[in-house]
Amino acid sequence: MLVKFSHAKLFSVLSALMITATVQAEDIVTPAIPEVSAGGVIIETIKEGFKGTEGPVAYTDGSLLFTETNENRIVRIAPDNSVSTFLENSNGANGLALNAAGELIAVQTLKPQVGVIYPADKQKVFTENFEGVPFQRPNDVVIDKSSGIYFTDSGTRPTKEIPNPPVSNPGVFYISPAGVLKRIANDIGRPNGIQLSKDEKVLFVANTLGEYVLAYDIGADGTISNRKDFARLEGWKNEDKVWSSGADGLAIDDNDRLYVASNAGIEVFTAKGDALGIIVLPKKPQNIAFAGTDKKTLYAVGRGSAYRIPLLAQGFKGRAK
Repeated sequence: MLVKFSHAKLFSVLSALMITATVQAEDIVTPAIPEVSAGGVIIETIKEGFKGTEGPVAYTDGSLLFTETNENRIVRIAPDNSVSTFLENSNGANGLALNAAGELIAVQTLKPQVGVIYPADKQKVFTENFEGVPFQRPNDVVIDKSSGIYFTDSGTRPTKEIPNPPVSNPGVFYISPAGVLKRIANDIGRPNGIQLSKDEKVLFVANTLGEYVLAYDIGADGTISNRKDFARLEGWKNEDKVWSSGADGLAIDDNDRLYVASNAGIEVFTAKGDALGIIVLPKKPQNIAFAGTDKKTLYAVGRGSAYRIPLLAQGFKGRAK
């Protein structure tokens, strides 16, 4: 039987065959998640070999910035995937955010503090301690539309180099537009990634040691209440006799879906916390961000690598992160 196709249908079939032909067995591809990702799209490895990868944020020119913490610098990935150094001597910048004036704000770890890091003539420190106690490991940051700053301090933890670190004092903090610092949560084992809902009525916090992403209601003064277990993470597992989800960076799209970097990959949830699927990467992601002119590209960094993931979903354009 001879089957006739219209020109449009024939082009569609041939395009699908060409795409299938270009996907090799070793390629890592996206799963099919309705309205989020088309199945079988190649996840690009932009570059490997970075030393510390954190804090991605969409920049004003359509590029992506992220921090190479161990090299004390900020890296730029251009829309054409070229990689360059954006800023040297970043004071161990970790999480990044952009304010309404286009200034780059960073939580910094060499001398723990929070402040504007770029441009050079706008540099300033907002805070470096809470009630006289220095911060330990400022981790991630997000800015609301009123220029209020939410950030996490994950505290100290044992390492091979420092098996018995100082007593940990993790917390979630808020700097009001007037510059007033408040600790708004101190009941999270290891607060890490932080994100706001589109309407800025909900604050999400990734607890690396926990089974769930946490959600809080935000009050008029920026403080939070009504802690909830928002979404259960598939990355929850026991490694080295320690249970951890590995929950790290967070991102949202224009439909208020939440994306979570975890031990399992990038876990995607509805605005109500229902699991939609997992985008698996070659290496564990540490942080994620939508970027590009249309914000339909999700970037992930982690374990020294940077990845580019084309999606159907569009990141929220109401703020850089």
